[in-house]
Amino acid sequence: MVKLPITLERKLHTVFPKARERDQFVAEVLSKALETRTAVEADQPLAIGGTLHLFSDGGSRGNPGQAAIGCVLIDPLKGETLREYGEAIGIQTNNIAEYQALITGLKIAKEYCPNHLICHLDSELVVKQLSGEYRVKMVTFQPLIEEITELKSHFPHISFVYVPREQNKRADALVNKALDELVKGRPVF
Repeated sequence: MVKLPITLERKLHTVFPKARERDQFVAEVLSKALETRTAVEADQPLAIGGTLHLFSDGGSRGNPGQAAIGCVLIDPLKGETLREYGEAIGIQTNNIAEYQALITGLKIAKEYCPNHLICHLDSELVVKQLSGEYRVKMVTFQPLIEEITELKSHFPHISFVYVPREQNKRADALVNKALDELVKGRPVF
């Protein structure tokens, strides 16, 4: 059976003193919730909980210049890539592209409902601004930070970690692929 938080166990014990009645009630509630979810959101991935790792990167050729974003969402327990995403985003600065990549990655990660999301970024500026270590001076960053703040509320625990570019190669490759495809006039993936 599912292990419930102690406060919920106590409430259930008060309403259902017998263990069999409690178990039956919990099973019925879970069954109904899963049926409803299956019927309504069959095309959505199931919430997997646990810890997920998001690697995001943004870049531009020229600053400002043609820009793109890349995101990779990984389930470290299974050693499985859940999603990869890359997209050209038009003329932007490197920093705007970094923020846009994170926003897109958070939106993707939100679909999987992790208990803990660790966001790996190779932009020390973005990590330090989000942690409050650096003040946000550019007015153009403010709406992006506000969107990130709203998206953060969907995760029970979230952290932002600076990593060297070498540890963010897959997201960086998605950025470069999107920019290369743009230059060749091919559709972006």
